[in-house]
Parts: sequence; structure tokens; C-alpha cells
Amino acid sequence: MGAPTCLHKQEVGKPSLNAAQPDAKAEGCVHDDPPRADKLWKGWSFRVGTWNIDSLTGRSGKLVEALAERRMDVACVQETWWSGTGCRFFGAIGKRYNMFWMGSKAKTDGVGIYTTTV
Repeated sequence: MGAPTCLHKQEVGKPSLNAAQPDAKAEGCVHDDPPRADKLWKGWSFRVGTWNIDSLTGRSGKLVEALAERRMDVACVQETWWSGTGCRFFGAIGKRYNMFWMGSKAKTDGVGIYTTTV
């Protein structure tokens, strides 16, 4: 079985190309053009982390400082102990993060995702 084929420019109504068809190629696939693929990945970095925060209440500022210091792009936090769902902005301009969270009514658990803003 061959490697999966990139379907970047698959046309609507055409049969799909997949690993079961190892000789099939999609037009415009970055995997078929090594110089272009090298340009896409050169100098690119993306930092992801997780943190068991054990109650985010009163700690969001320190957490954002730690994420900015470590240059994190995405951070998943567990045990936020917040209720409901929502989105907030944290941090100063240039080190700003969006936080999306979901918690329980009892405020005994919850998860959140911090993402950098551009």
C-alpha cells in the first residue's frame, strides 16, 4: 500500500484518490513537488503544550505570562474549575491569547484551549 495522496485540488464529482490507489496523483499536491514542500516547512515552528492547572481562577494572568515566555502557540489546560462555556482574551498586546473553555455546573472540572492571536 502506498503513501496517502494529498487531495489539495481534488475536483468535485471525480472519484477520490487515496492510499488504496498508490499510483494516483492529485494536481497541485505539495507532496509531489519537493522544492515547494521544502519552502513551506523551512523556518516554520509551532509549539503546543498541555497543563493540568488545578483551578484557573485567579491564575489566568500568570498562565498567560508562562505561555508567552515559552512561546506557546496552543495550550490545552485541564481542571479549570470554571462553569459554562465561553471565550475570553488574556494578556497584553503582542502576547495576547484567546481562551476557549467548557466546564461543569458544579465547577469541579473543565477544560480550556489557549491560542495565540495574530
